Amino acid sequence: MLLIHDDMSQCTEQEVTRLLQIVPASRCDEALRYKHTFGRYCCLRSWEMLSELLRREGITTMPRWHYNEYGKPYLEQGPYFSISHCKQAILVAVSDREIGVDVETIRRADDSLVRRTMNEAEQAQIAAAPDPQRAFIALWTRKEAVVKMRGTGILDDLHRVLDQQDYQLQTIDHSKMSYIYSVAERCL
Repeated sequence: MLLIHDDMSQCTEQEVTRLLQIVPASRCDEALRYKHTFGRYCCLRSWEMLSELLRREGITTMPRWHYNEYGKPYLEQGPYFSISHCKQAILVAVSDREIGVDVETIRRADDSLVRRTMNEAEQAQIAAAPDPQRAFIALWTRKEAVVKMRGTGILDDLHRVLDQQDYQLQTIDHSKMSYIYSVAERCL
């Protein structure tokens, strides 16, 4: 199950203040570490979205978060979840299998970033695409979703991260909203 929030007009100091009244102190403390309203809003709103998804799963009280050795949050008794945000959207997913999500705004990637993060075949795919920026972001969100699913973050070899097929992958391009997101779920 996933929720996407792409009405970022709600990202205001007033909304952050409202969310600070209803979110647990530990998440409020985390949100207040961000300097800007945007970071605070995404931190608090993603918690609210996760709470909603957990309620749909029959979990009425937010379990305590734990973190793996790489900093990936998890709930001790499950389910698995993943959170991502960009300038255009916040994405939260919950699953009975390991899951990772990434959402990114369409933007230009410089050549050095493409070479650093994409293998030769992916670089050729990007270069041949009618819209290279979209092609890059689509591949990037796939890679990011997979490493988040695995719980390692971008410590994996980014050139080879999509080689191992231990996951199911879905990528959605929201052309009108200028963002792309990907969801990776561990295969059974």
